[in-house]
Amino acid sequence: MGTWLIYALLSAATAALVAIFGKIGLKDIDANSATAIRAVIMAIFLLGVVIVQGKFSQLGEIMAQKKAMSFIVLSGVAGALSWMFYFLALKGGKVSQVGPIDKLSVVLAVALAFFFLGEKISWMNALGVAMIAGGAILVALK
Repeated sequence: MGTWLIYALLSAATAALVAIFGKIGLKDIDANSATAIRAVIMAIFLLGVVIVQGKFSQLGEIMAQKKAMSFIVLSGVAGALSWMFYFLALKGGKVSQVGPIDKLSVVLAVALAFFFLGEKISWMNALGVAMIAGGAILVALK
């Protein structure tokens, strides 16, 4: 089992906790305000991780790379919008419906990787992606 798979499984597990904790926390508060607070907490936490790893000095090197920074900024904006819409959806919907629809991002990511990054997709991969899409829709329809 590759390290990437372990990290991907940990990502899935912690993302599930985001949905549960977020839904509970959003009960009587504004979703966008909650998302802003969450973003600040994430930034502080991740800066702490970088400091503990002894990689704080690399932040300046990364910021000096204009192309990398442009795409990191775009990724940050896309991530912020994603979480803003996710928390708005959680505020009004059920986790059991919002979660699967949110995972349609897998389908979109694979399609975008194919068209813009030239990543190859086998028939088995395409079938799996189609099953993810179908499953997400079926779960959300209940």
